[in-house]
Amino acid sequence: MSLPNNSIVTEFVLVGLPIQIDFMKITFLCFLIIYLINLTANFCTMAIIIIDLPLHTPMYFFLWNLAFLDICYSSVVVPKMLIGLLSQKQMISFYGCMLQVQFFHFLGSTEVILFSVMSYDRFVAIAHPLRYTTIMSPNACLCLALCSWVIGFFHALIHTIMTAKLPFCGPNDIKHFFCDVKPMLILACADTSLNLKLITRITGTLTTTTLVLTILSYIFISKYLFKIKTSQGRRRALSTCSAHLCVVSLQYGTAVFTYARPSTKDSLDQDRMAAILFTVITPALNPIIYTLRNKDMKKALKKLFLRSYE
Repeated sequence: MSLPNNSIVTEFVLVGLPIQIDFMKITFLCFLIIYLINLTANFCTMAIIIIDLPLHTPMYFFLWNLAFLDICYSSVVVPKMLIGLLSQKQMISFYGCMLQVQFFHFLGSTEVILFSVMSYDRFVAIAHPLRYTTIMSPNACLCLALCSWVIGFFHALIHTIMTAKLPFCGPNDIKHFFCDVKPMLILACADTSLNLKLITRITGTLTTTTLVLTILSYIFISKYLFKIKTSQGRRRALSTCSAHLCVVSLQYGTAVFTYARPSTKDSLDQDRMAAILFTVITPALNPIIYTLRNKDMKKALKKLFLRSYE
């Protein structure tokens, strides 16, 4: 949809996914099922952690935060995408678009920071088991979680404000299934070099820093794993760490692929496909990965089922 050059855009068109019309309904059904699995699995994870007293530990406090983040993160994007699959093209207001940019980057950046916090928690649990409850006290856990949310919010706010200040004169077709900074910058009728630098430097620094901290935590964890004398203790430590590593690999892999590259027409098409992974697939996989690879969660889930049938 093109507009006269002197007009100001008040709404955008979300072009959606590059899918043939014949496959729209099948794709809608698949994504709806995955989204419902995401909501159900993450709500169950949150409920189990609250109900089961043995799970009232720092690790599960952060896992509760992750489950809550996954629900919110996917809900910012997926419902609008599902409606778009039925209508092919969908309108979104300028302010609605800015809100989506804010919450998408707020929740996404909070999640990557939380991954670093969770890896530090695993390091303390394995390296300093006797001092674990002292180091990871309730106040320390609350402070770490709060810092993750606050840093994530202000990181997103920078991008939202800088994007909102740009003039958009048309066309107003966003080649994505949600409002994101990179596809929006292409539509701006002004110099966007500063915005692109902010994405590369601020988002790049945040992603790189949290990734390095996560890797460092696991390097130190591997050092202490060899000091665990019993094979059972080593397997228990590895089970919780491997679940976290699976989730981290999925999230960081797609984030680096999407935001570390320069914007081109082909890269934006690839970004749309990558975005499906971290907005639709990963939030649904996270609770499943943690549950299947975690004996405490499986035990709590079994206990909950048995209690419901009594």
